[in-house]
Amino acid sequence: MNALLQQIAFIKEIDKLKYIQRKTRLFNSERYENDAEHSWHLAMMVLVLAEHSNEEIDILKVLKMVLIHDIVEIDSGDVFIFDTTKNHDNTAEELKAAKRIFGILPEVQATEFITLWLEFEEGKTNDAKFAKAMDRFEPILQNTSNNGGTWKEYKVPKEKVIDKTKPVSFGSKAIWDYSLNEIERLFKTL
Repeated sequence: MNALLQQIAFIKEIDKLKYIQRKTRLFNSERYENDAEHSWHLAMMVLVLAEHSNEEIDILKVLKMVLIHDIVEIDSGDVFIFDTTKNHDNTAEELKAAKRIFGILPEVQATEFITLWLEFEEGKTNDAKFAKAMDRFEPILQNTSNNGGTWKEYKVPKEKVIDKTKPVSFGSKAIWDYSLNEIERLFKTL
């Protein structure tokens, strides 16, 4: 199969991302976000907020990470990060999904995407820390815009919200400070 046909097959496959519903609602809305909307929003957040990264980052690399990080959920499904009964530890299942889905692409692209996905998951590089910061920051914005949204609906305690969103601080102290203020403000009203 030539590269173009493989790339088109991949593009068709990832359309399924639009059907993966997340537990978080859109800003000021009752409608749930899907994974494709989430990834697009994170990409825009990276472009707009990159100057607030704790360290210098490669914006293109971070954009790639946030655009591909949830593609594995086509196979593995979305796990609600604030779930109070289930741990968000399905990495083996997600790695299997990454190999299948990215494996549709020509080998060089497949290897690049799997490598980027793994770097994001490990969260150790400056690029991955900022990408993860955006991934954890978006639900803060969504839930604070919805008077607690799914945090309120699923009775997520403030301590769990802070614990699960703490990776924002690894990517951006400024955004983390803002986030903590918003979380504190919200929980005073709940």
